[in-house]
Amino acid sequence: MDRAGLTHKPNDCDTSGSDSGGKMPLSIGTKGDTGQRQKEASSGSSGDRLPASQRLLSYYGDDFTGSTDVLEALFRAGLRAALFLEPPSEQLLASKFADLEAIGVAGIGRSLTPDEAERELRPVLEQLRKIGAAITHYKICSTFDSSAEVGSIGKAAEIGRSVFGSGYIPILAGVPYLGRYTLFGNHFAAAGGETYRLDRHPTMSRHPITPMAEADLRQHLAQQTDLKTALMDILALEGDMFEVGERLAKLVEREQPDLVLFDVLDEARLAAAGQLIWAEAQQRDGLFAIGSSGVEYALGACWRKLGLLQEQPEISAASAAEVERLLVVSGSCSPVTEQQIKAALAAGFAGIRVPAEELLDGKKGAAARQRLLKEAREKLADGRSLLLYSAEGVDDPGIPRFRETLAAQGYGPEQSSRLLGALLGALARELIIDEQLTRIVIAGGDTSGYVTRGLGIYALECVAALTPGAPLCRAFSEESALDGLELVLKGGQIGERDFFTRMKQGRTAYDE
Repeated sequence: MDRAGLTHKPNDCDTSGSDSGGKMPLSIGTKGDTGQRQKEASSGSSGDRLPASQRLLSYYGDDFTGSTDVLEALFRAGLRAALFLEPPSEQLLASKFADLEAIGVAGIGRSLTPDEAERELRPVLEQLRKIGAAITHYKICSTFDSSAEVGSIGKAAEIGRSVFGSGYIPILAGVPYLGRYTLFGNHFAAAGGETYRLDRHPTMSRHPITPMAEADLRQHLAQQTDLKTALMDILALEGDMFEVGERLAKLVEREQPDLVLFDVLDEARLAAAGQLIWAEAQQRDGLFAIGSSGVEYALGACWRKLGLLQEQPEISAASAAEVERLLVVSGSCSPVTEQQIKAALAAGFAGIRVPAEELLDGKKGAAARQRLLKEAREKLADGRSLLLYSAEGVDDPGIPRFRETLAAQGYGPEQSSRLLGALLGALARELIIDEQLTRIVIAGGDTSGYVTRGLGIYALECVAALTPGAPLCRAFSEESALDGLELVLKGGQIGERDFFTRMKQGRTAYDE
């Protein structure tokens, strides 16, 4: 589909159906110039247009599961998108991916210290800026888990601001589709049929690396950065879009914020936020935004209204073929994954607990690895699906044993994801190649990036939206045994109890 509509005026993004003539005031970017930019937008000057050839979106995911979550959102919107493990070269894009409308880079920012984030993020964001998308999105977990020491969203904002310019950065964390909501700046997440404020969430309040003790996202960000945050709250997002745009313009003019956090309660307010963000992008030479996949769902609603996207068939009707043997690799310790492991074992999956502390031991590691691979091959030879897991829940005794091993070798707890992920990735790669497996599920947001990087693939595309937040993807690799491999990357909080069985069968979350 021709995307020449990228050159639309931002005023065209009204969906209120009011008599305001479709005009929406814009709060635009840099401090002190809001009024001038509003005049440009109203007059339809060339400053509010983008080249027709410009891509809609590029993004960096701060973990791999979240990166495929965005890929699913783009897939559901009907956009041609691919997720790369490293920033793609111009040659690769021109040769194999010339028709992409959105480009993602799967990262590990969620597990990095601020100094590590500086080294990882800055060059990636600089390369994404050169790609020239209208919006570059720093994708974070929809539960906002982060801290000043690990996975700092504030640090990412500081880097993004220095790369993309001094205009305010939109922040949007809510995703109603995934049961994530922001109300008067406080964040909520669903779990087990209940919705919890983040600091009372049964999992996120006890996260082993980044426990969430503060639900007010403004206060949480203030612990990570000196950048000033303003709130576009649920009341400000209500009503006629002309008035909503005026409220945002006045908020930016009054508070002169570096960051603007958007409340999200429902699809209507999500769509309103999308309109405001897209209008802002039309005034910038590349807008940097931070948020969950709610950013893509918000923008998708706006793009559909503009006619940039065609209406898509019901995605939930699309399933995938069943596989004879499924490999599941889990580095997750969440209660949700714990129940999924138990359900899979009860359904006939073969399970092997990964002795992470032994594998990391310099004296015992090689022998432990060979024992594990031997047992795994025997299970797969019997025609069974295999589940390799490092823990069953947050209270698993293997977790403190692994941490003791880390400490004994001079590693801090923040290194656990990298080390565990590398161990699991090497095991998975060997089993996939030797046993000719065609589908793998990787569970655990913090470890998934390291596992996936260890497989030997360079890109992913979404092929089916089986479960919200965990799509089925197809891999690109230079190795024939891995090219076309199907992957599902699952965050700790994602999926129903029978998730692993459904992934083996290729069934959607909506199938009975």
